[in-house]
Amino acid sequence: MGRFLPHPDDIPAEITPRKHPALSRHKLHSISLGGVSCNSDRGWKRGAAVDIHMPTLGEDAHYQGYIAWCEKREQGYRVGIAFTDAQTLFGARMGEQVCQIEHFYRLQRLQNPQVDNLQALALEWISLNAVDFSQATLERALAQPALD
Repeated sequence: MGRFLPHPDDIPAEITPRKHPALSRHKLHSISLGGVSCNSDRGWKRGAAVDIHMPTLGEDAHYQGYIAWCEKREQGYRVGIAFTDAQTLFGARMGEQVCQIEHFYRLQRLQNPQVDNLQALALEWISLNAVDFSQATLERALAQPALD
């Protein structure tokens, strides 16, 4: 799952089907650029065309992709959503950074309710984690074998 950025569990992500043909396992494997993994309350068929929406980022935060994998969990499912074009992957990765910063902010607030400087926490998160979202890290992940 190294090619899929884990979406924080406490930040909502909505997955809806798209009226688009599914991709075969082989085609998905050969054209996927990586993606995002998140929780889902339902199981999905590999290759299904989906739209992932991240409400925290606003109404326009929709990314079109395909289900790369789906794992049953104790409560629901964990799915990997693969993107097949660089622009969508870039947008989703930028959106994930914002979601990760929001998650970091929430964790810090739980530990210390007086924390309220989101900008300072965002800069702290960036200093600790931005390398995981860099182009070089993405290229290394893309060079790894994809999940079957």
